[in-house]
Amino acid sequence: MMNSIAERLEAFNKDLIPDKLQIKYKYMSQNAFSFLRGTCHLFYEDLSKVKDFPTSPNTWICGDLHLENFGSFKGNNRMVYFDLNDFDEAMLGPAAWEVARMLTSIFVGFNSFKIDPAEAQKNADLFLSTYTKILAGGKAYSIDPRTAAGIVKSFLKNIKKRKETDLIKKVADEKGGQFKIKIDNRTHFDLDKKLKAELISHLTEWIKSKKGWSANYVVNDAAFRVAGTGSVGLKRYMFLLQSTKSKKKYLLVDMKEAVQSSLTPYNLVKQPVWSSNAERVLSIKQRMQNIPPALLGPSSFKGDIYVLQEMQPLADKMNFASIATKDDCLEMIIKDMAILTASAQIRSGGMQNSAIIDTLMAFGKQKDWQQPLLNYAINYAKQVAKDYNEFMADYKDIVATVEHSETN
Repeated sequence: MMNSIAERLEAFNKDLIPDKLQIKYKYMSQNAFSFLRGTCHLFYEDLSKVKDFPTSPNTWICGDLHLENFGSFKGNNRMVYFDLNDFDEAMLGPAAWEVARMLTSIFVGFNSFKIDPAEAQKNADLFLSTYTKILAGGKAYSIDPRTAAGIVKSFLKNIKKRKETDLIKKVADEKGGQFKIKIDNRTHFDLDKKLKAELISHLTEWIKSKKGWSANYVVNDAAFRVAGTGSVGLKRYMFLLQSTKSKKKYLLVDMKEAVQSSLTPYNLVKQPVWSSNAERVLSIKQRMQNIPPALLGPSSFKGDIYVLQEMQPLADKMNFASIATKDDCLEMIIKDMAILTASAQIRSGGMQNSAIIDTLMAFGKQKDWQQPLLNYAINYAKQVAKDYNEFMADYKDIVATVEHSETN
């Protein structure tokens, strides 16, 4: 007999920071799409028990592909790119797993944002047809301000035009001639003084060891950071750096705890031996993205391993809810997401036992798996709605259990 949603959530989230886990559950309670974002482990636990799921070549997958796991970032060449941007769950796995989660997110997301079900079906069909077309062509594409179109082009152009000081002012206040991170107890939380000092000292030494432009910064401030949904409750910090060459030049750095992928218990594909989960995340990110983010690297702090990178501000993530009512934008953005998904698999093809491009091309041309995969996504979206309703029915008890564990 399957355990209840509450029991499955408690088992998976038991090691998270209790007061931040409450925030995660609050986010998950917003709608079924938010619930899907916070329960990647449930998706793969259920998928692993399906006997007739379509077979597909093994390739590198981000593992948690959904409508809001695309966004912009500054590459190490200082250009702005739009791409897949979350690799916490990334592994070598069946290509169809990635597509199934994305298609499910379309059906769940469109329903949560009150979009006509016919639009969900049309856009799911569009995603799949575009993905297979790009895969069959065997050529990877990238999206930057020069190649983007529609809403993504506007999105990237606005980011490119934005001044660094304007960005800093959104997350920091100026005090005594220096900027300090705003503690809003929503996305940024204060740190214990001793821990803050240790973190600042740690990052100071880390950037000294890095070659190039990053060594020209000093660390001014640090705070605990909450972002996303699925990873809320892990240790995560944001740092504010100031240039030693130009006092008006600032930099934000994200330092996020790297833990085991939630796919691990359900993925039977043999994985490379990674030295740490940070190496796993960083290696797969560099393989799948066209250009890796700036200031990317692993770091060990107090026995835990972290991934560091120049921070992707919240405003730079594609907020699908904000474009859900713009019919002319929906198909364009879904098409771009499909292009990027296929391109990431092609780009990383043939690396450490992932399928070579010829195999991916052949898979893209096959028709027999496509409708069964769409059917699975449609049916699983209904399961997500059912699980979400069960979660909401038990919500107060679930949160009370977390509060009880925090006081003990």
